[in-house]
Amino acid sequence: MANTIVKAQTEQVESFLGNTVHQLNEFLNEVTLSSLMEESAGSKEYVSLLLANTRRLAVFCDEGHNACQVILKSEPFRKSAAEKVLYNIYHQCIEEFFAPRNDAWYEDSRSAYTGKNSIQFHEAPPTQLKAVVRHLESEFQTIREELEYYETDYRTKMMQSN
Repeated sequence: MANTIVKAQTEQVESFLGNTVHQLNEFLNEVTLSSLMEESAGSKEYVSLLLANTRRLAVFCDEGHNACQVILKSEPFRKSAAEKVLYNIYHQCIEEFFAPRNDAWYEDSRSAYTGKNSIQFHEAPPTQLKAVVRHLESEFQTIREELEYYETDYRTKMMQSN
C-alpha cells in the first residue's frame, strides 16, 4: 500500500518537474540579458542574478526529473530509493525556488494571510521573468505541501539508522 502512495507521488513530481523544466528552458532559450534589461527598472547586476538563479533552478529541476524517471523505470519499484529522491528534490528544487541560495528573491511568509503571491523581488524584475515565476509559484507550492512529509520522515529514518 505504502509503495503505491510513494510511487504515485514520484509520478506526480516527475510530471511537475518535466513541465517546470520545459517552461524554464523555453524562457531561458528565448531571452537575453539585453532583452530583459529593456523591460526592467532593476540594475543589470540584479537582472543577471535573477537569470543565474533561474538557470540554477532549471538544472536542479532537470536533475530531479531524471532521478524520478530512473526510479519509476526500475523494477521492482524501490520505495526507499524513491523516498530519498523525493527528499533531495524537496531540498534542491522546492527550497531553491522559495529561498534561492543567491537571494535573488524571497518568500513572504505572510502571503498566505493576504492572498498575494509569496515570491517577492528585491528590485523590479523584468516582466517576462516575473510572469514565469508567478506561473510556477502555485505548482511549486502544491508540490512543497506534498513533499514536506519527506523533510521530517527521511531525516528521522536517517537518525534512527545511525
